[in-house]
Amino acid sequence: MTAAKGKAKGKGTVEGEGASGRRGRAEGGRGAGTVAELVQGQWGDHRVGARCGERTLTHHELAGGAAARAALLGELLPRGAEPHIGVLLDNVLEYPLWLSAAALAGVAVAGINPTRRGPELRRDIRHTDCALLITERAYVPMLAGLDLGIPFSERVLVVDDPAYEELLRPYGGASPMETLAVAGRRGVEPGTRMLLYFTSGSTGAPKAALCTQGRLAAAGRSLVGFLGVRRDDVHYLCMPMFHGNAVIAGWAPALAGGAGIALRRRFSASAFLPDVRRYRATYFTYVGRAVQYLLATPPAPDDRDHPLRTGFGTEAGAVDVARFAERFGVRLIEGYGSSEGGAAIQRTPDTPPGAIGRPAPGGDLAVVDPETGAELPPARLDAAGRLLNGEEAIGELVNRGRSSFEGYWRNPEATADRIRGRSTGGRVGAGWYWTGDLFFRDTEGFFHFAGRTDDRLRVDSENLAAAMIENILARYAPATGVAVYAVPDPVAGDQVMAALSLRDGTGFDGEDFAAFLAAQPDLGTKMAPRFVRTVAALPVTATNKVHRVALRRAGFRCPDPVWWRPMARSAREEGTAGLVGDLGHLKYRRFTAEDRDALLDVYREHDRLALLER
Repeated sequence: MTAAKGKAKGKGTVEGEGASGRRGRAEGGRGAGTVAELVQGQWGDHRVGARCGERTLTHHELAGGAAARAALLGELLPRGAEPHIGVLLDNVLEYPLWLSAAALAGVAVAGINPTRRGPELRRDIRHTDCALLITERAYVPMLAGLDLGIPFSERVLVVDDPAYEELLRPYGGASPMETLAVAGRRGVEPGTRMLLYFTSGSTGAPKAALCTQGRLAAAGRSLVGFLGVRRDDVHYLCMPMFHGNAVIAGWAPALAGGAGIALRRRFSASAFLPDVRRYRATYFTYVGRAVQYLLATPPAPDDRDHPLRTGFGTEAGAVDVARFAERFGVRLIEGYGSSEGGAAIQRTPDTPPGAIGRPAPGGDLAVVDPETGAELPPARLDAAGRLLNGEEAIGELVNRGRSSFEGYWRNPEATADRIRGRSTGGRVGAGWYWTGDLFFRDTEGFFHFAGRTDDRLRVDSENLAAAMIENILARYAPATGVAVYAVPDPVAGDQVMAALSLRDGTGFDGEDFAAFLAAQPDLGTKMAPRFVRTVAALPVTATNKVHRVALRRAGFRCPDPVWWRPMARSAREEGTAGLVGDLGHLKYRRFTAEDRDALLDVYREHDRLALLER
């Protein structure tokens, strides 16, 4: 198989080093206005910069490798095309190398989610106008037969193909201090596009959130201060790099602070501590599900024998944060935010149990009525922490101040919907940032997460749109009606629940339904329902719309029959029911009263039982 065709013609047009290059090198990236300057700051630093398995690269080698790939971009990106490349890789060294190369070249990286399939995978690549795709052999079969809009043999680079190394060889002497002209673009500015990261909304297909070099560099510098990043730190990147979590909260602060990185191809709970010890990792990013799997590993007497100081992420929950600290001696810092950059909440030392925290500096966050924009009254909590006035206190979280949201690629409607609002003069559409998440604020000013808007789910820290899943389940022949909605996960985020009305005389066949799901090419690995409720007819409102609120509140505690896929309770199950789904292993069985009681005990254990009432 050939990685790419074409004869290398040279290193592209270059300019002198320039003041920005010298400044980035002299300061090691401190105060750099672009990611390119941060990459340039690695040049000449011969400390270990990255490790993955048996491979090790110094900071200097990372910068040089990025420069070589940036020079190659100058040859392969066609003139006049959008300067976008898709990266469809696991967490291997090529991922940060291509991020750095794109920064030097003024090119944007679209992180392609490998759990997507068929038409949806094709749509992601084409929607972001990828003129080049970087992938590996394991994912080539997924691309077979898909019209990607680019010549496969010329502009799909397979990084573990021998032809790839030959393609890079002529550029081995490239320096990151050179400003490369790529596809007609000269120079890199803070406003240069850097990332297009997909996030799902409530209106169907995933949206590609924009992130410029200036915003990513600023995020990295901010986290250096917030986390106390040191040059001898090692950031362990075990969350997938096609998501903003690993790049914005892991890679960027390491780059800005001069720290090293260590990569794990895919998250593994059983390999976590061995990796941490092997790489001498001091920091990692996480999502709540990962923390659950780590806590599910068998305790060992050397659980605290490691160099980890801190973890930073979302949705771990107060109970698991405390358990993690007690068992591993590691402080987990919970936050709230998204790759869009529209709103952020930071946990402070005085944050009470159950709350997320206070607004990050620069934000003017409020909980408002989504219909009127009026700020809602603070929540009243009893001594046990139960919410007493949820109906009047719960609303949508908005940022009324300056946000770093930069819009969605080729989706002006979604961009406008995010920044609708009211100015102090009362004009509609003045630019508030609407998160789409439900919160309440207590009398001390702490924000508490209360759920998602009706058509959104968050599974394993991945946003899903219920409408997309419904469109797939509607193909199931025995079903006459389908509704998909979120039920709270007992530990973090949501689980997918589906209500199916079946044809007269048709019973639910779990094996047949699982086989149907496995055969759907556009069903992502997070989309398969955890619970399936069968009903004679879907409940509707007075306007004949599906009554999602009633379905969601009843959840799995409904009078109708429910089938389910039991949740993984140990690290050994992570491959089939954890962060990496496997549609070939779907198995449904009847949800019994014993199952319900045992599951409710898990909710109580994690102090999340109240979520089932909202």
